[in-house]
Amino acid sequence: MQAIESFDVSYQHAILKGDFHPAATSQHVQLAHQAHHALLLHGAGMSSRATATRSGLRPALQARGIATTAFDCIGHGDTGGALADSSVSSRTRQAEAVIAARKLEEPLVVFGTSMGAYNAIRLTQTHRVAALVLIVPGVYEPAAYDVPFGPQFSQIIRRERSWADSDAWAILEQFEGDLLVIAAEHDAVIPLEIPERLVQSASKARSRQLRVVAGTDHQHLFPLLRDERPAEFEELMARIAACVQGAPLLD
Repeated sequence: MQAIESFDVSYQHAILKGDFHPAATSQHVQLAHQAHHALLLHGAGMSSRATATRSGLRPALQARGIATTAFDCIGHGDTGGALADSSVSSRTRQAEAVIAARKLEEPLVVFGTSMGAYNAIRLTQTHRVAALVLIVPGVYEPAAYDVPFGPQFSQIIRRERSWADSDAWAILEQFEGDLLVIAAEHDAVIPLEIPERLVQSASKARSRQLRVVAGTDHQHLFPLLRDERPAEFEELMARIAACVQGAPLLD
């Protein structure tokens, strides 16, 4: 397998740190899959691009012939810096800076985890996106989009059911690619109503599917399956790969 390629992308006064993981190049994978590529957007809190590697997601995608590009948003991972210098809208613009600097070809395949799912949805407004994979997805109301991370942002999103006023539903109504939403049964952060409504909203999607993973929570969905339920992990990865590759989703 080719070596991982690290990269830097300038964004305003920051240097976004990222890397490209090439797909597996074994003869078996070459015969089984065409070349595919996905942009991965991490969540909030302590998340970074390394999260998708530790969870087993990126290695599993590589093994299935799917290359990945990921970067650390401002305030996270190797990019570092202050979260107060960023916002949800800034995260979308940071992703757009990476797309431009790395010359990622459209239509894109975009993965978004937690907060990153909303950034992924927003990218469909400015880029051609063939497939969206939204993992334990969070969504936000427009009033929170441009507010810097900090007390004011927290106050807005902690309003009871603030997510119900999100524009994500209307944005996804225009999406015409393949959509796979992965939810955790015992997610204490994201109510199940959010992933359900995301799928319902995507009425023009070429395909749409909700997969609720039993017995998992917001933080440990992939690691739990990988370590304790490997057959289910393989099934979920096959489902994800089918969405990325534009193949019919598994029932």
